[in-house]
Amino acid sequence: MTKWDYDGPILEIENLSISFFTRLREIPAVMDFSCTVQPGEAMGLVGESGCGKSTVALAVMRDLGKNGRIVGGTIKFKGRDLTTMSEEELRDIRGSEIAMIYQEPMASLNPAMKIGQQLMEVPMIHEGVTKEEAYKRALEVVTDVRLPDPERMLKSYPHQLSGGQQQRIVIAMALMSKPALLILDEPTTALDVTVEAAVVDLVKDLGKKYGTSMLFISHNLGLVLDTCNRLCVMYSGEAVETGSIKDVFDKMQHPYTQALFRSIPLPGADKNSRPLVAIPGNFPLPHERPQGCNFGPRCDYFEAGRCDQGEIPMANVAGHDRHDTRCLRVAEIDWNAPLKGVKTAEKTPIGKVVLKMEDLRKYYEVSANALFGGGDTKVVKANETLSFEAHEGETLAIVGESGCGKSTFAKVLMGLETATAGQILLYDNEIQSTPIEARNTETVSGVQMVFQNPFDTLNPSMTVGRQIIRALEIFGEGNSDAERRNRMLELLDLVKLPRAFAERMPRQLSGGQKQRVGIARAFAGGAKIVVADEPVSALDVSVQAAVTDLLMEIQRKNRTTLLFISHDLSIVRYLSDRVMVMYLGHVVELGTTDQVFSPPYHPYTEALLSAVPIADTHVEKKRIVLEGDIPSAMNPPPGCPFQTRCRWKSKVAGGRCETEMPPVRHLTDGHQIKCHLPDADLASMEPVIKIAAE
Repeated sequence: MTKWDYDGPILEIENLSISFFTRLREIPAVMDFSCTVQPGEAMGLVGESGCGKSTVALAVMRDLGKNGRIVGGTIKFKGRDLTTMSEEELRDIRGSEIAMIYQEPMASLNPAMKIGQQLMEVPMIHEGVTKEEAYKRALEVVTDVRLPDPERMLKSYPHQLSGGQQQRIVIAMALMSKPALLILDEPTTALDVTVEAAVVDLVKDLGKKYGTSMLFISHNLGLVLDTCNRLCVMYSGEAVETGSIKDVFDKMQHPYTQALFRSIPLPGADKNSRPLVAIPGNFPLPHERPQGCNFGPRCDYFEAGRCDQGEIPMANVAGHDRHDTRCLRVAEIDWNAPLKGVKTAEKTPIGKVVLKMEDLRKYYEVSANALFGGGDTKVVKANETLSFEAHEGETLAIVGESGCGKSTFAKVLMGLETATAGQILLYDNEIQSTPIEARNTETVSGVQMVFQNPFDTLNPSMTVGRQIIRALEIFGEGNSDAERRNRMLELLDLVKLPRAFAERMPRQLSGGQKQRVGIARAFAGGAKIVVADEPVSALDVSVQAAVTDLLMEIQRKNRTTLLFISHDLSIVRYLSDRVMVMYLGHVVELGTTDQVFSPPYHPYTEALLSAVPIADTHVEKKRIVLEGDIPSAMNPPPGCPFQTRCRWKSKVAGGRCETEMPPVRHLTDGHQIKCHLPDADLASMEPVIKIAAE
């Protein structure tokens, strides 16, 4: 049989069970998993961390390591069982007929080889083609993945490319041999939302061009909606629901799928009137799974004596397109019933100005030969004329791509860096030139930070309670050890962690629990301003809802000012009062959430909104994919910083975008935009996101 003449399902997984074997026990990672991928079909595999998505992908590649073993079921690729193949047969298939794209592009690239050599290797090894033919193919595929100046790309080393460009090269490498099945394991997690949109469009177009079937692993339901035709939802090692995108999104038939959708911020969710609903309890560890239904202990519809007995098989949902669910009560549940007992909250009153920045600039001098010294020095303009105010009890979101200066301004505010020019007023005290070691305790405890990765911020050799007490000691809180211990227990109550966790080590906590400890520590000194730098992006969606809700609750209680740095505009829309959009060190738009999310937009805001994946089949989005990468802050373009990627540039007379920095224009009450566009063009802008009538 040749590579192409097969007309059955490309991938058939039946009753697959996978275990990992340690010295102590067998740990079941995947149980009774089945799914079918037809030719040209894109199947999304969705679920929280640890549910077994990547294990299924690695089993298809037969790459489970020495501890992993397939203990039951079959994996058929084009009708042939992969589980019984020899190493030699697998070598022929891997990379040529089945290709995999991983989350971290640099893990797949050799840093010591030029891109061209790495791409040419694929057809030379798998198909024995000549060097000239391999170069021709490499050039074609690099052009296909829309990289600028393909010949220069082939001569570059991986470190000379941005993250988005590296990921495109990895996609190009996977497509070099025109595989029948492409497995993508969270391929865009490390990328900016604008780059993610371009990569997703690219994957879809190339899938159509090459007729490739796809298994797309993600925890982002919006991304799966944009990319796939079908969907399989996994929970704790099992498939719990599978079907077409339309059926699963609009007529879900499993309590876990329903709970997952209730915990993500869709259009219409509001932190006060329509808050997100976090899934109660915690994800079970593989050796602590409950009897019967794995989701039972967290399920709203659980029935003792029935849901906790025996194995629960997948059952077909009549009248739908290959729609199956693993729920005994599926016919008894009213799936359209409104949610009961959701707590709504009063809007936090916005108070006086507590933080003011005026014309803040932060420049870095970088030596052209930083490693050995010498050479010309260049200036990196990380923040340029940054001006805004933040009020007591307000959530101000700061959004933009990597490299736009969000984290730099946070470092200056925290005192980890000092400003080059401009002013930061904290309660009318100037702090822009005072490094953290010279700040008084009150200033340090008053401005605190919650970081993106909770794993990196906790001391692994200190108990949770000791770490919080240590913060209390530094902030001068409490007059005795007993007082500080009581305050630590109150802080655990505040972040909704059991008091027994005081004696636990960080390794015994999940990601969401670690982030709560980070939040408790930030509030140990009675922080009035909290800078939250991507605080939920490393967490699962169900945990995100709980942590976001917690931040809001603490804000209401303490009237905290929250500066929320994020690239996830869905969560920004849900929780922020005002939004500041940054691009290459500049504030390009600032206004209330409603102002920023409806036209007129700054052209960059428009592109950002268009790139956000939204997990709602009723949402219609205008697709605006930005060409090119964000320019270097060491060598910014002349005129408007956004002009190299702007689709509206031709509307501005006299080429002013390329020569003049746009002025800040005040449109309506508090809404400002830095743009040259004429009023008539701003007024003619259409909404990017529309909700279609059912």
